[in-house]
Amino acid sequence: MSASQELEKSATNFALEAVRLDKHGSKGMAITMYQKAIENLLQLVQLYPEYSLNKVYVQRAIAYQERIKAIQGAVGPREMQHAEVKNGNGDYGGEPKTSEGGKSSYEELIITEKPNVTWEAVVGLDPAKKAVKEAIIYPVQRPDLFPLGWPRGILLFGPPGCGKTLLAAAVATEIDATFVSIDAASIMSKWLGEAEQNVARLFGNVRKSAQEGRPAIVFVDELDSLMGKHTNEVGGEIRVRNQFLKEMDGIVDKGKALHIYVIGATNKPWDLDWAFIRRFQKRILVPLPDHHTRLMMFNLYTTNLQLGPDVDLHELARLSEGFSGSDIRDVNQSAQLSLIGEFFESGQANDKTAKPRSLTMADFTQILEERKPSVSVDMLTMYNRWFDAFKAL
Repeated sequence: MSASQELEKSATNFALEAVRLDKHGSKGMAITMYQKAIENLLQLVQLYPEYSLNKVYVQRAIAYQERIKAIQGAVGPREMQHAEVKNGNGDYGGEPKTSEGGKSSYEELIITEKPNVTWEAVVGLDPAKKAVKEAIIYPVQRPDLFPLGWPRGILLFGPPGCGKTLLAAAVATEIDATFVSIDAASIMSKWLGEAEQNVARLFGNVRKSAQEGRPAIVFVDELDSLMGKHTNEVGGEIRVRNQFLKEMDGIVDKGKALHIYVIGATNKPWDLDWAFIRRFQKRILVPLPDHHTRLMMFNLYTTNLQLGPDVDLHELARLSEGFSGSDIRDVNQSAQLSLIGEFFESGQANDKTAKPRSLTMADFTQILEERKPSVSVDMLTMYNRWFDAFKAL
């Protein structure tokens, strides 16, 4: 076992013991264990400054330090001594406690609120929509028409800000699915050592939902952070990745009658490990919007704005070539913010009956001159090259 794996294993053990003692009221010993976990985590960060999970380790160390402060603030010295006394069963007294806010670490990881996103909100992206409908919506509506089954893993990749998350949310709304949204950092739990259990519990819950007749979608954002290729992995990350692989295999091989889907989104598909790529039977490029889609976006985002007669949305769509969907939204927002700023600075806002002037073409073109697309030509080349090599629509 390497030095990094030893340190990570040691930190895991200290953290697990700290949480156990904390839950059972043994505050003094819990503080000691939290402190030892912090020391090991900081050693990891110092020894391997380029490691991809250092940010997560620092966040955990901060969380443990905050817990120490909370314990010290809530329990005085005398109470600390009494908290160490065991009860008659040989266990530590006190009721098990959850983390801050009354939630368990697992509950803090996920977003399960039903998304309120319709297909109409996903402008353009017709090829991606078609592929997703064929993989998810049609099998849910008529499973009897799919004797060979259907894809359970769908990978959405492409430039940032082009609608990957929006697409996944719209699908969940369309089929009234249980929608669970997570990211790589949250999977690697705030409480070190619980990540594998959280992955297993997550998939256990979505299986239960599907068995009760309601489809379930697990949406994993920034998939490359969890399932990418790393040269200096430590033990915990490997175990979590393996657990995720195991769960996905269970869905594909043993859940033939269940409507459970894993939708992964990434801006860096080339960083994904092949073991994960092949488990996503559908690999769908979510590209930059074309001229027609940009025009539809300008129509959508200016619906509630007061436009002057000289505003030409077709020309704005032409001028914004290479812009992502979020870039275009930002252009419209920036034009409106600039107009409102002008309105306040002129002093007219003091008159409650006064209204800002209409937006002009010059307002938009000025913003477009001051902004550059967030996606470079080199990045587009990389996406197209990866799509040609691994596409699966």
